[in-house]
Amino acid sequence: MKINHHFLDLKENYLFSEVGKRATAFSEAHPDKRVIRLSIGDVTRPLPPVVISAMHGAVEEMGRAESFKGYGPDRYCYGYPSLIDSIRSSYARKGVSLKREEVFISDGAKSDLANILDIFSGENTVLVPDPVYPVYVDTNIMAGRKILYADANEQNGFLPMPDSAVDADIIYLCSPNNPTGAAYTREQLAVWVNYALEKNAVILYDAAYEHFITDPELARSIYEVKDAERCAIELCSYSKTAGFTGVRCGYTVVPQALVREGISLNKLWARRQSTKFNGVSYVTQMGAASVFTEEGERQIEENLNYYRENAKIISDCLDGLGIPYTGGKNSPYIWMKCPMGMKSWEFFDFLLENANVVGTPGSGFGKNGEGYFRLTAFGTHENTREACARIQKLLKKGSLS
Repeated sequence: MKINHHFLDLKENYLFSEVGKRATAFSEAHPDKRVIRLSIGDVTRPLPPVVISAMHGAVEEMGRAESFKGYGPDRYCYGYPSLIDSIRSSYARKGVSLKREEVFISDGAKSDLANILDIFSGENTVLVPDPVYPVYVDTNIMAGRKILYADANEQNGFLPMPDSAVDADIIYLCSPNNPTGAAYTREQLAVWVNYALEKNAVILYDAAYEHFITDPELARSIYEVKDAERCAIELCSYSKTAGFTGVRCGYTVVPQALVREGISLNKLWARRQSTKFNGVSYVTQMGAASVFTEEGERQIEENLNYYRENAKIISDCLDGLGIPYTGGKNSPYIWMKCPMGMKSWEFFDFLLENANVVGTPGSGFGKNGEGYFRLTAFGTHENTREACARIQKLLKKGSLS
């Protein structure tokens, strides 16, 4: 018996586990200190009432023999038509038409970002931006794929564009980006689409945060770009959109027009899912189906505005301190430059010890993240204001150099 030795190429600890471990150790050593965490992107607002009502109704159905549900409808890869149609209606409002068979329900974007690799050869070369959400890199390291990096930096606004001299087979894009908060315009995405078509590559487009976009110039779906259906798979989540981090539901769009080597990737993904996945619970799906109704949209917008206000609080704080950052607008993430020339983990310790505030070191997202730090807007108003007051006190403008 042999193990997969590619796992040994991974860093010993997953980034967010290490952040949590250090924060917990500090709290245990200083029980008198109230630590505020603006690190992991977990939500704090409760589920919208329309979702709770739909889930209660589904629970009642599951308690009656005449309406009980077992396995989901495999014809639509375990997604109930009501949920799939609500997703299609959401896309239609963006000017994108989808067929039922192109929408696949899952337990979240993170799972699908990893699992989608099953349909691609291990010989493919992968292109990811740097800095980047760790799952993009780690899952390909596990498979032993060759990984190339597109430099995202201050000079390009943390929005790297393709290099025609670089050959890639699988391309990861995230917009609005986790961790940097930067978001692509339609014109910029069109350049990536043309590059992918030229290279016969496939774009894996992570749109988990698209509902935070308010600027009409920014794309909320890659399918708003001409011909994207011939080269892109889009992965989405209800986690941040509707507070489903503890409920788990997402969806992936694989267009029927996406064909490689004469084979439909839609059919490959359907085959993979029918073999390895038994679907999301009926109760969860019915809750998710209420999200993109008229009332659901109104209620989730209230929660999104709550987080947007947190992002503004953090942005205003950094503006007052004269600290450069990206994100904070059209994104729940604020990607700040570490003050006083500090390294990422150095600033993590400095902020934790002196302000008792936890963020995420940028170096954990890649080499270009060194010297940067990520804060999230998913806390409460009270904690966000308190954290910013502490940061303001610690890093008074004029004292930074």
